[in-house]
Amino acid sequence: MLKLFHWEPNANIGKPMLALKEKGVPFESVYVDLQKFEHHSPEYLKINPLGVIPAAIHDGRNLYESTAIMEYVDAAFEGPPLRPADPVARWRMRWWIKFMDEYHAPAISMTAWSRGNIAEVGERDEEALRKRIEAIPQKERQVSWSKALFGTFSPEEMAESDRRVGYGAQVLEKALSRSPYLAGEDYSLADIAAFCHCYMVPLRPNSPMNDAETPHVMEWLRTIRGRPAVEETWKMGRMWNLNRLEHLKRPEAA
Repeated sequence: MLKLFHWEPNANIGKPMLALKEKGVPFESVYVDLQKFEHHSPEYLKINPLGVIPAAIHDGRNLYESTAIMEYVDAAFEGPPLRPADPVARWRMRWWIKFMDEYHAPAISMTAWSRGNIAEVGERDEEALRKRIEAIPQKERQVSWSKALFGTFSPEEMAESDRRVGYGAQVLEKALSRSPYLAGEDYSLADIAAFCHCYMVPLRPNSPMNDAETPHVMEWLRTIRGRPAVEETWKMGRMWNLNRLEHLKRPEAA
């Protein structure tokens, strides 16, 4: 049985959780508390030496990087396929995942940290926090955690991230005006990845994702929110449970 190490079903962490639920694959859930920096513990670093959540163990292999785990899950287990068979649709799927991983999701994440939309880290002592940050294996992640926890993103960084979030919303809207899902007619890993990053964006003040400006994006978000696997995945959260999806309920279901 696959063992999945995860925190709350959100952003990158939610991607393999939702993929497993969509496939109907039973797995052992191991909750790693990001607030307590458990992903930087010696025990966890033996599984993922980069100290990043999520990670998985299957057949004696340690697996990490959320996108790669999603593809592994789809290839290794029976269940509904989450990668299109058509080569063009599969290319679209991978294009969208790359767009989210490298462009849109980092901007969403930065602006979420700045607005306090990510749960506060439990540690309150500034010196203790700095020591925890210094223990992060990757230097670039030390920098990003420091900026996030101490609010030192520059105005230029924030402006560029806001621009990218808005631009990404319009790219999504254009694609979803042509087909119900990002890779085409069928739900895929691209939709799982994008949903996990985008589902909270409509709640932001002056959000670029709204019914007036991006109606196709909102329809897509609501459609995915209604999938049973999404309900099952978000019920696994200890803090970020189904209440975080209430804004995507259709009016008749609210």
